[in-house]
Amino acid sequence: MTIRKYKNADCEAVSFMFYDTIHTINSKDYTEEQLSAWADNSDSLTARRRNDLLAQFTLVAEINGKIVGFGSIDKSGCLDLLFVHKDYQKQGIATALCGELEKNYSLITTYSSITAKPFFEKRGYQVIKSHEVERFGVKLKNFKMIKTQPYSVFE
Repeated sequence: MTIRKYKNADCEAVSFMFYDTIHTINSKDYTEEQLSAWADNSDSLTARRRNDLLAQFTLVAEINGKIVGFGSIDKSGCLDLLFVHKDYQKQGIATALCGELEKNYSLITTYSSITAKPFFEKRGYQVIKSHEVERFGVKLKNFKMIKTQPYSVFE
């Protein structure tokens, strides 16, 4: 597995993975209506998120040239996106991406899905609050989580 910086040319593959991962991996924790509200705007991910993915520190994980995961963190330390291809779950990809994304931040915030919450808890994140976000009139439960860690500019 290699981890590299996101390029604009990755947007289509990342958008498809975003949609597909939500509709498969998250299906045990969310209704079909919620999954559709969350991910059926994946076409707009291409337009809407393209600038975010370029503006944030965004990484992709590849195996044999295939993108199998991606994640992003903004300048404030908010871990925005973290998705791993449905066929590559539980292989250390999310852990490797997070390890790189979390570097140089002493405080990291994320808004975790129900599905991802145990992963983040194992990484030392703590739930600050549970809340609902609304997308296209549909409410989805997620968790505001934070992680504090030592920070060194020399790492």
